[in-house]
Formats: sequence, structure tokens, C-alpha cells
Amino acid sequence: MAIDYTNIEGVLMDVDGVLWRGTEAIPGASTFIEFLLARSIPFALVTNNSNQSPGEYRDKLARLQIGEVDESSIMTSGRATAAYLTRSYPAGTPVHVLGGDGLRGMVTSAGMTLTDALPCAAVVVGIDFTLTYDKLRTADALIRQGADFIGTNADASFPMAHGPAPGAGSILALLHTSTGRSPVVIGKPNRAMFDAALAVTGTTPEHTLMIGDRLDTDIEGAVALGICGALVLTGVTTAADAAAAPSADAVYLNLQDLLADWSKQADIRSG
Repeated sequence: MAIDYTNIEGVLMDVDGVLWRGTEAIPGASTFIEFLLARSIPFALVTNNSNQSPGEYRDKLARLQIGEVDESSIMTSGRATAAYLTRSYPAGTPVHVLGGDGLRGMVTSAGMTLTDALPCAAVVVGIDFTLTYDKLRTADALIRQGADFIGTNADASFPMAHGPAPGAGSILALLHTSTGRSPVVIGKPNRAMFDAALAVTGTTPEHTLMIGDRLDTDIEGAVALGICGALVLTGVTTAADAAAAPSADAVYLNLQDLLADWSKQADIRSG
């Protein structure tokens, strides 16, 4: 497996498990962002995490000293879900959110009215780090009574500093089991997320690279659309997982190894 980096004009990349784990920057993250900025290579950060807003992600990148990134270049599943709500429902529609403050803010910015009771047109579910049984019970009741069931993403796990933890997909699975209803899922590997990210970079799939730590969302979603997929082993997917399901165009231990490969090709071309 190999990637022709001389053909790459834009980059999409996940953040959790690629640039950081929890509150710790992954070695090589800042150097890679500097590489892209120095060469004016357009990029978009594409994350299924809906807990925080693009502005909060911008601040976290600065706080971890990874780089100064404009929030317009940060595509969260919450941001993509807000766009879906705007297309699907009129302004003022009552919507219940089971998720973090970032997701609630994005839903409000889409013109929806937050509610915890009927009438309710839709229940939007994302990662919730303060999840309680009462929150689940409220969402369950509203879905049972006819509200549309929308998930920001279906990631079963979430990379933390201490290792994988339950993700938004685990909450969706619980509500699916309890209500018998299947959610409409917005985030990766669905096309809506990648199309939104490509609109940020302004590049076509065949000239774009996706860097991720998950085969089932980052890589398989990208490759299905003709985007090159580079897997890094700093997040959820292990080397054994990658060997058992070789869908990536290239597999690297980390961003440092990916950058070394890219720089080598650039040096050969310039020489």
C-alpha cells in the first residue's frame, strides 16, 4: 500500500486519536500542522465528536500548542447535524438534545428551539460525558412518542488518554434497543460529512487525503468516495485490526511517520 503525495492538494483529518488523546497532544501533531500551513495546503479537521463547538476546538488546538486553526476549517458532526436540521425543519422547530453544550449551541444556532417535553419534532443524540439515566429516559420517551431520532455519529468508542471509552454510538445503540427505532446518522462514514469537509478544502476526492485512526469511519468512508485514506495507529485501531481489514491506502505508526513519507516524496520530486 502506498500514497502518491505529489498528487495530494488538500487534507482532511480526524482529531481525537490523530492530533490528541483526551487532553494530551500526540507527538508530531504541531509539526504536521506547521507543514501544511507552510506549504499553503488547505485542510479541514473532521471530527465525529459533537460535544464541543468549532470555536472550542480552535481554542483546544491553541491550548495544546498544536497550531492556530480557523474555526471555519473545523467540521464537527454537530456542525453537520445543525446543517441537516436547517435543511429539514423550519426555524423554531422544537428539538430535544441529548449531548454536550457544544451540540446544544449548534442546534440553537440552526434556528431550532430546545425542549425537554412534547411537542418535540426530533431528538438529537451525541456524546454526553455527564450522561444519566434520567437523560436517557427523557430521550427514550420522546422518541417513543414520535419524535425523529437523529444521531450525530455512530462511533462505538471514543479515544481518551487512558484508552478507549464508550462513544456516541453506544448511546445510540442503547436507545435503539429500548425504543426499537433506528437513528438517522449524520457523521462519518456518511457522505454528508465528507462533502462538507471537501467544501472547506475546495479539493476533489481524487486529490484529497483523509487521515484517521478508525477504519470503519475515517478510512472506509473516505475510500468509498475516492479519497485516499491514511490510517495512523495512535487512536482506536490497532496494527492487528489494520492487518485484518486492509482498507487503508497506507498505515503509519503516527503522523511523524506519515510526514517523513510525504517529505521524502517531495524531496525526490524537487531533486
